[in-house]
Amino acid sequence: MAPTPARQLATASLLDAAEALLVDVGHAGVTVRALAERAGVNQGLVHYYFGSMEEVLLQTLERFTDRLIERQETMYAGEEPFVEKWRMAMRYLTEDFASGYQKVWFELQAMAWNHPAMRERVAKVLHAWVDVLRPAFAGGLAELGVDPDKYPSDVVVTLVATFNQGVMLEQLSGADSGHAELLTWIDGWLTEQERSRDAGS
Repeated sequence: MAPTPARQLATASLLDAAEALLVDVGHAGVTVRALAERAGVNQGLVHYYFGSMEEVLLQTLERFTDRLIERQETMYAGEEPFVEKWRMAMRYLTEDFASGYQKVWFELQAMAWNHPAMRERVAKVLHAWVDVLRPAFAGGLAELGVDPDKYPSDVVVTLVATFNQGVMLEQLSGADSGHAELLTWIDGWLTEQERSRDAGS
């Protein structure tokens, strides 16, 4: 049976509230009372609709991720050269920090370390991001004429996903261990591949 409009509104309000609280105070500060007050609903609806606070937080991360993955898929499906798509993806890292997504993502990762069931759901979020990158980079590196034996696309995707997580974590910690310099180097390498391809065509 489809959820009623009232239930849809209440659950959306609770997820909105959970997202805001995760950004503002972290998962330790997301209590049933604080969540219900921020959402403007009865406390009993939290467990009635979600079953547990963990489920509220997991659905919050999954919903937030779905929005950003849709944006990423649209960007990679565009007609722009791969180098431009890479630059846009790196700009998204800054936008996602400002939106609070990165904090939500790492707050849930920290919770999942001691909750096997949560860890499985959080891992699926990471896999969803990687699933977006795999075809994008396979096509992008081929577009640039990069030798797949020297730079296998799956290996490059793992490197990029790991690099992105490191950048996000350091941003949240107020650290910067040469992010700008690394991005400049990668951009230069991609531009070099583009020029080599054009020179050889």
